[in-house]
Order: sequence, then C-alpha cells, then structure tokens
Amino acid sequence: MTQMNADNITTNRRQFLSAALAGLSQKGDKQVTGGFVFESQNLGHLIRDRKAFQQPAHREKVPVVIVGGGMAGLSAAWRFGKRGFKDYVLLEMEPDAGGNARWGENEVSRYPWAAHYVPVPNKSSVLVRELFEELGLFRDGRWDERHLCHSPQERLFLHGRWQEGLEPEIAATKNDHDQYKAFEQRIAEFRDSGQFTVPLELKAQLSVLDQINFRDWLKQNKFTSPYLNWYADYSCRDDYGSASEETSAWAGIHYFASREHEEKGPLTWPEGNGWIAKRLIEKAAGHIRKNEMVRRIERAGTSWRVVTSKTIYDADAVVFAAPSFLSSYLIEGGDKFEGFEYSPWLTANLTLDRMPEEKGSELAWDNVIYGSPSLGYVVATHQSVASRINRSVWTYYLPLASEAPAVARKRLLGMDWGTWKEYILNDLERAHPSIRQCVSRIDMFRNGHAMVRPVPGFLGNASRLQAAKGGGGLEFANSDVSGISIFEQAQYRGVLAADRVLRRVGRR
Repeated sequence: MTQMNADNITTNRRQFLSAALAGLSQKGDKQVTGGFVFESQNLGHLIRDRKAFQQPAHREKVPVVIVGGGMAGLSAAWRFGKRGFKDYVLLEMEPDAGGNARWGENEVSRYPWAAHYVPVPNKSSVLVRELFEELGLFRDGRWDERHLCHSPQERLFLHGRWQEGLEPEIAATKNDHDQYKAFEQRIAEFRDSGQFTVPLELKAQLSVLDQINFRDWLKQNKFTSPYLNWYADYSCRDDYGSASEETSAWAGIHYFASREHEEKGPLTWPEGNGWIAKRLIEKAAGHIRKNEMVRRIERAGTSWRVVTSKTIYDADAVVFAAPSFLSSYLIEGGDKFEGFEYSPWLTANLTLDRMPEEKGSELAWDNVIYGSPSLGYVVATHQSVASRINRSVWTYYLPLASEAPAVARKRLLGMDWGTWKEYILNDLERAHPSIRQCVSRIDMFRNGHAMVRPVPGFLGNASRLQAAKGGGGLEFANSDVSGISIFEQAQYRGVLAADRVLRRVGRR
C-alpha cells in the first residue's frame, strides 16, 4: 500500500524506482513477454494541446449524441432503450466501448482491465437492481449463486504467510482488536444515519466530515492502530485511488457505511465488470460509433454541434459521459472543473503457466500483500468450477497514490515496460518467491486519469455542484460528477442525464 501507516511507511520516488530496478535482468529467470495495451494517450494529448484538425466533410443530424462509451454512456443508452427512444448515437474514441469496464481474453481466460466487481446492491439502489434483474442476475428475490464471488474471497499476506480476510489478524494485539470493534461501531452509527447511500445523491448532505481527510479523522477519534490505519488506507486506494490522507473523511466513511452489512457478495466474473459492459453494448447495438474521437462541441443557437474526427453532428442535446475535465478542452466556453483530481493507475494481467507455492491460507479471489504499494491481484479463474486449475491469469492493480497526480502520471508514462515488469515481479515475490518461474506474459494498461479522487471538499465543490445541475441540452453524466467513481454512480449519472435529455427532446 502507498501508506499503510503514515508515520512509518511512505513510498517515495527513490524507494519506488529502487524496488523496480532491484534484480533487473536476473539470470535464470523465465523469459516473460508482453507489452502495453490501449495506448491512446497520444490522441488525448492532441485535445489537451489544442492541436488544429481538419473539419470532416460528412454531416449528420441526430436528436441526441452521447459522448463516451464507458458505464455512464452505456447506462444512458440503456435508459433510452427502456424508454423506447432510438434517435441517438454513442461516440467512442477507442476501438471498443467499455471505459473502466474494459476486458480482455487469451487462451487461458477472460480477464478485467479495470473494474472487476459490483457489491450486491442495496435495496435502495433500484436502478442497479432493475438492470441486474434484466440481465438475469436477480430472480424471484434471490441472487444467482453462479455470479456471486466463490469462497475463499479475500486473503492478506502478512508477516510471512497468508491469512483469511483483509483485516489484519496475525500478531494483532488486544488494543488492535478493541479498535476494530470501536471502529465498526462508529461505522454502524453512520450507516444507521441514512446519509451514506448508494447512489450518494439519495441522501448526501454537506458535512464537516468533508472538510478533513480520513487519516486525520481517524487520529481525532483515537484510532491509532497501525493495522486499522493500514486497512483504512487500503480501502481508500481500492475505491478512490488515493491515500487516506488525500481522501475526504466523508468519502472514507462512505466506503464502509454505504453498504447493507448483512448482504452477501460481491458479484464478479472472470472479465470483471466487462460482463456487464458486454451486455449493455449488445443492447446499444447499431447506435455505437467506435474509433470516433470528439474534437469540439459547440453551441448552435438552442442546439448543439458535435465535431468528431469523421462527422459533424447537429443535435438537440448532448450527454457528456466522458471524464468531465475534458469539457474545458472540448466544449466551446466550457468551464474548467476546479478541484477535480484524477488518479493514475497501472493495471497488469499476468499469464501464469503454473501456480506458485503457497504458505498459509489457499489462493483467494482477491489477494493483498501488506506493505505493498499495490492492491495485490484478483484471480480471473477463481469462478471456475474445474476441480484443478493449472494455468491462470492474475490481474494486478497499482494506484499511483503516493504523490501528486501530475507527477505520478509522468512517471506512469515515462517508465518502460521492462522496468514496470520488474516492479510488479519484485512486489509479488514478497508473497510468491517462485513467481518468476510461473509467469510467461505480462500485459499492462496505463490509465492516466482512471478515476476522480474525492479529496476534502469534494461534496461541496462548486464545479461539481454546477455540473450536477446540467441544463440547456448539455448533461454531464460521468461518475466524477458524483465525486466517487464506482459502477452505481456511473449508472445513476447516465440514467439521470438520459431522463433530462428525453424531457428536452420530448418538448421539441
């Protein structure tokens, strides 16, 4: 983790690079192949640098344009389909839609490239339940067991061995356990308040908890256990890509208090949330325009003009489901989203020709290494019902949360594949000494703006609140408008934007 205990564990640039370079090109290692995927940042930088481009010759009139084919854009399209509205196009810059739910597949398994699960939705998350019932995940009041995460679900490598669960137990003292219980009690009180909901727009209110960071809140409430502080920090990096000292206390508490404690789960698949994305893409078939980068969005009287690399679209309304910070580069007179920070991530999929030796509890779906700057890895073959699995794909997640996002992005893109490969293998060697003899391929995805960080003040952020209002035929739909980049928020923003657009188009 980037900051397991802020007093004694800090990952800085020197430590990071030394970890990456240690053992570089070790003799006797099995040859590992691989490379980077989805390397589209150069296209994005053309927008950032405001490069001139040639106007396309083709022109098309369409009532609604959706910009961005991630979960928010696909959810808007899903809502249109539910309402019988078909006069729209969805524009996606990449060769395939999916956004942070993109997935891959090789001869061993399907696997995720980013989001890999959805917690069993609360009863108040009616839109998620509606979709999941439609997809056959929820029938007759019961969740389909095939899609619930199999056991064992989670484990933690701590003090030289694996333990079940992510709450540190090995060498935990009575004081640690007492603080765990006290923390759980505080979280239960927050949960009972009803203010920590998913989606958060149901009950979220401005709060003093949003004015401080989560680490300071823990200190103020005398939660000093290094294990508890590590777990809180891990949780922030898991959902937000930011350390606990960079995360709003409100958001940190929301991570724990927003879910109904008695529900089981999560829902997961070999390809992660790509399973959901594939089905939404199928429902939007015929409306998705791939490899079509939006270059300009302009006012045209009371309507809108969307200029892409291929076509000029004249539209009555636009659902802007791309990351909101792009609005100042794409939208004529677009506002700059002040206070919005985005976390850079590295995700790697490791193909294993054999499984490494284990010490302690058996291989789980989610496997975390205490003391690591990464979030560990999830196992794509975990949901398999095969009696024996010899080959697998592990998806390794590294949020670059230890420094300012701009600095981290530069490092993310500046280090070559070989250096990142060594960093990943050195990290995994802590728990798997034989990992180098097991891995045959490592493919990596560098995502410079993977998710918005809910920094202190995000709940009352003026730019966020303005974007959430929408209006004028331009609706912001990305989950960053909520300040929390999770599936449920992306779906909510997409559906809300679609409903607002339908009211506008209906009036016309």
